[in-house]
Amino acid sequence: QVQLVESGGGLVQAGGSLRLSCAASGAMFSINAMGWYRQAPGKQRELVAVVTSGGSTNYADSVTGRFTISRDNAGNMVYLQMNSLRPEDTAVYYCHANLRYPMWSSRYSDYWGQGTQVTISS
Repeated sequence: QVQLVESGGGLVQAGGSLRLSCAASGAMFSINAMGWYRQAPGKQRELVAVVTSGGSTNYADSVTGRFTISRDNAGNMVYLQMNSLRPEDTAVYYCHANLRYPMWSSRYSDYWGQGTQVTISS
């Protein structure tokens, strides 16, 4: 089994910063990409940022220049540094991983964390 566990959400004033962390636990899996999505009330879940196993990154236009995604050397943790936060960044943030489990499988599957609430006050 593979589990994704997020941490680091909370309440912060506009202009502030937060750092989200996500740990992928389990055994014998191979991660292709990890990233963060968010879902605000009444809206669809949207991509925030993604980083591939090769280190390539991609960001939503709305967060480019403010958010930075990174992974640890082992590749099983992903972080989202969020700066210059705005009230419109308020949402539940979900960690996502696209991976092969077990690692010898030819099929990639999507895994999700339970979500962490980020609230930005104006």
